[in-house]
Formats: sequence, C-alpha cells, structure tokens
Amino acid sequence: MSKVIECRGVTKSYHDGTRELSILRGVDLEVHEGEILAISGPSGVGKSTLLHIMGTLDKPSGGEVFFRDKALTKTSWAGVNEIRNREIGFVFQFYHLLPEFSALENVMMPAVCKGAPRAACRQRAEELLGKVGLAERMTHKPGQLSGGEQQRAAIARALFNGPSVVLSDEPTGNLDENTSSSILELLWSLNTRDGVTLVIVTHDEQLAARAHRWVHLHAGKAFPKK
Repeated sequence: MSKVIECRGVTKSYHDGTRELSILRGVDLEVHEGEILAISGPSGVGKSTLLHIMGTLDKPSGGEVFFRDKALTKTSWAGVNEIRNREIGFVFQFYHLLPEFSALENVMMPAVCKGAPRAACRQRAEELLGKVGLAERMTHKPGQLSGGEQQRAAIARALFNGPSVVLSDEPTGNLDENTSSSILELLWSLNTRDGVTLVIVTHDEQLAARAHRWVHLHAGKAFPKK
C-alpha cells in the first residue's frame, strides 16, 4: 500500500520566554493510501500540532514530512501550497464558516477568491452540498443551520478540490451523539465510496477503534494501538 504522508523523526518546540516547550519529540508515522487513520491522546499532547504539520499548515522544528515521497522541506513554498490546495482537505472542530454567507457561498468562497469561474464553482458546490445531504439547506447561513449541518457544509468545502486525503481535527467534538454518528457515517462513506484517505484526530476512543489503524500520542511520540 503506497504512502500518502510520512513523518520521520518530526519534532516541534515552542519558546516561552527563556523556556523551550517540546511538544513533539520524534514522531514516526505513515499514512497509507485509502486508509482511515485515527490519532488519539490526552489534551495538550500535540495531536492538532501534528495534524497541522502533516497538512503543511505548520512546519516541524526538526525531522521531515514527505508527501508521496516528496520531502516538503526541500520543496518550494509555491510547491507546498500547490500540494495543500490540490491534495489536502481540512475539517475542524469549529467549522470555520463565514457567518454572513450561505452554505453554498461558504463552499464556493475559497475557489472564487483564487479566481476560479463563479458558475463552475457554484455547480461544484451544489453537487457537493447535495452529496453531504444539504441540497435543501444550501441557501441558509450558518446561524440558520444546526451544528451537524454546519459540519456537513465544512466537509463539502474540504472536498471542493477533490483532495486525496482529508485531515479532520475532532470533527464531532461539538456535536451530540446522534449528530456525531451521522457525521462519522458521512466521513466513512467518503472513504469506502470515493477512496478518500482520512486522518482523524479524536479524544473518542470508540471512534478511534473504528478506524483501520489507530495510533496514540504519548510523551511526544506516536505508538500503535491497533
């Protein structure tokens, strides 16, 4: 099975005055094509930090991240941006939808802002919102949508460019049990139906146990759970 993302000896430290806070201390981790990988661990252990590094939103202090065997530290800024925009989708706990725009506009917005034709963006956004079950709600603004509907809109936005991997940070963290289940079924269907590789950061060990593979962050390193 081919590797989409690989971390080799990834470290991350922050400076707090004269102190150096070491969060990640040599993480070795592979993400394989077509799998669902769960990453768990206690609060503050660096799960979100690792996800951001894997998604090129942050840089490691040391070590290397590879995307399809390409070392990102040896890739130009423009090249890294192209990988992120073309290959990676992000789903966050807090949705990050713009409150003044409809669900349709929120899904379209990143591509429209980059100069893509508005008519084509609208067609793609309508298709994706239908796919995630929001065909009847696409003209509603975030304040008119439930938490689950907002997360569905955020997932549609993450899928806009047809990414090969979707990185999710506590995607059900703000949702009730029933809504969480429906969001997880949606994510799992993206994997089984469309072959999207999923990496899910979660506190929920029951969720993590459903994944194809599960790693646990502890003391700045990743350890296999299953």
